[in-house]
Amino acid sequence: MRKIAISLSKGGGGKTTTAVSLASGLARSGYSVLLVDTDTQGQVSRALGVSPEAGLADLLSGEATPAEAILEVRDRLYLLSGGRSLAGLKRLIDRKDYGGEKTLAEGLDPLDSQYDYAILDSAPGWDSLTVNVLFYASEILAPVSMEVLTLAGLLDFQKSVEAIQRYQEGLQLSYILPTFYDRRVKKSEEILTQLQAFYQDKVCTPIRYSVRLSEAPGYGQTIYEYSPGSSGAEDYQALVERISKDGR
Repeated sequence: MRKIAISLSKGGGGKTTTAVSLASGLARSGYSVLLVDTDTQGQVSRALGVSPEAGLADLLSGEATPAEAILEVRDRLYLLSGGRSLAGLKRLIDRKDYGGEKTLAEGLDPLDSQYDYAILDSAPGWDSLTVNVLFYASEILAPVSMEVLTLAGLLDFQKSVEAIQRYQEGLQLSYILPTFYDRRVKKSEEILTQLQAFYQDKVCTPIRYSVRLSEAPGYGQTIYEYSPGSSGAEDYQALVERISKDGR
């Protein structure tokens, strides 16, 4: 199973939109996908129009079995929801004398054979849950909005990832995904050029700015359901195809 963390310590880059669009796109392509929300805001459930009774915190605390905590939200797309209950999980992790960084991996590793992909939506910032995500994942996809401050945030995030890699050698920053790209704005072109110069083939086809992407979660729909002919659907489908091709 490929384990891909959608992660960047700075907010506003479109992590949740990317996690939902990538996971649902892979499921539409025939893969079995586990989508894991590790954010206390629980936006993934809202974006998919569901209200699970249990989720990630219940599974990792032993209060729910995988069958009780994992909800099939679309064909071949399974959700472990986040939300406020993760705050209690963070406290549980922080109280552990040792091994706290492996709490997520210990809970999810037994599920590896059941799915082709695990896509993990992480919260902005850098806390114990983010560290847990990176000790579980093998690949990182970093969504980077076309803003100068986001570039600085990416470099800071990369340094933090390098610290994790000393203990998690299999972890790789595999994909840089430019988001909110608008070729009419000079700044977008300049930042994209900088990303391509520094990260080369890790840089994915940009996700163009699209109002449809921001509207879809309000209707509890993926971009493929809400506006299948939009640039957002087209761009995220290109991402799906690149990642699935890399897997082959």
